Amino acid sequence: MRYPEGMTLDHETCYRALAARDVRFDGLFVVGVTSTGIYCRPVCTARTPGRERCRFFEFAATAERQGFRPCLRCRPEQAPGQATVDAVASLARRAASRIEGGALAEGAPIEQLAVDLGISSRQLRRAVRQEFGVSPIELAQTNRLLLAKQLLAESELPMIDVAQASGFASVRRFNALFRQRYGISPTQVRRQRAIRDTADAFHLTLAYRPPLAWHELLRFLAARATVGVERVTTTGYARTVAIAGQVGWLQVEPAPRGHALQVEVSTSLLGVLPAVLAKLRHLFDLQARPEMIEEHLRYDGLLARSMSRHPGLRVPGAFGGFELAVRAILGQQVSVPAATTLAGRLANRFGDSVTTPLSGLNRLTLEPAQLTEVKLADLVGLGILRSRAVSIRELARACAAGDLKLEPGENPEAVMARLTEMPGIGEWTAQYIAMRALQWPDAFPAGDLGLLRGTGETTAARLRRRAEGWRPWRAYAAMLVWTLGGTEQQHSTRRQR
Repeated sequence: MRYPEGMTLDHETCYRALAARDVRFDGLFVVGVTSTGIYCRPVCTARTPGRERCRFFEFAATAERQGFRPCLRCRPEQAPGQATVDAVASLARRAASRIEGGALAEGAPIEQLAVDLGISSRQLRRAVRQEFGVSPIELAQTNRLLLAKQLLAESELPMIDVAQASGFASVRRFNALFRQRYGISPTQVRRQRAIRDTADAFHLTLAYRPPLAWHELLRFLAARATVGVERVTTTGYARTVAIAGQVGWLQVEPAPRGHALQVEVSTSLLGVLPAVLAKLRHLFDLQARPEMIEEHLRYDGLLARSMSRHPGLRVPGAFGGFELAVRAILGQQVSVPAATTLAGRLANRFGDSVTTPLSGLNRLTLEPAQLTEVKLADLVGLGILRSRAVSIRELARACAAGDLKLEPGENPEAVMARLTEMPGIGEWTAQYIAMRALQWPDAFPAGDLGLLRGTGETTAARLRRRAEGWRPWRAYAAMLVWTLGGTEQQHSTRRQR
């Protein structure tokens, strides 16, 4: 078994974690019980089986391939990080992330995913099997079935909608595979629910590894929320959504029970639900391992003080990489409120209008192709400096052409090199985009004025030397410094090309 950051878990270690129901191991492995044919999370409340009856697997798909079916009590589909695994080979991780987002919905050709990743389908199959022990199709089937199982248990959606949202081409195919894999019919998974769905929306939960500094995360996002597109309150986050031609809205709040977030999604987004959920996991950094990160960073007194005040601090990701990158360019050398104002003007002037039941949410975020059609003079007319307008246009062209992809799993060094080739984009912006849009945990905008002030270092070079001890979690260290300072991010005053 291979685990992240050089950590090795043998059979005895896994069994001790299972016996203790240690939440820190939830999502790191599943246990198959040979006497029942069921696989569980290490936090399952069922009676702990004997050592000789346990088989440990890093991935749910591997357990299912060995003939085990998911536990109806602990629900492995809710385990944090079950769909992708940290620190696997870069290619397999990117493929798994795309599959989690629905890239291999039933009927979708594997060749198209391979083209998107810039490899052959043979390379894709080999990489995924080497890292996960299953084929890309088997991994996709497990993802589809687990999502369907979650929808059956947590929503009141009709079977045809459950099948569609999970990526199945037909209800018949969904029913057959569900029975074949799990030994029960989909209707047997249905449960009575406290939260009632409506005709326009349904509810799901997204699990995380505790603790989660939810209010700190909301404060960060609130200061940067684009008017018309996003809305942040003291308890939750809401936004408009447009993916692959499907338009809708969502809102997120803490779930009433357990370590999870409650997500309300408009039914208009059923066809792109895997992508929506993947984007939310990225936005809220739900697959982070706070205890592992904090254990590494606590030896720096400054960071330890911040962690004691803000346990479970996350690095806010991005619902859309291009959206975040435009916001980062607007924020160069200006205050956070000024950049937020400019982003709101841009969305209001050029974003498509949309009707939602959520007050104030009436605009869609701009896509790259839309911004390539906007004249520089019109951007400047919004109060955007001409140099920034040029940067935004160049970014839009690169993203629209497919030359630049701003999403988790992309090679951060290659993306940052490409970004800094563009006019007006310097090291600070590239690192910040890598930190949030790519979710690169070691991204570090060392020239940031807030980081220099917060750490007491006088130069970026001195800060970089100090931050060497924070690797590979420098992005989390940056958040800890910003949050401890109380002002969060202050952009560097260094001039960028």
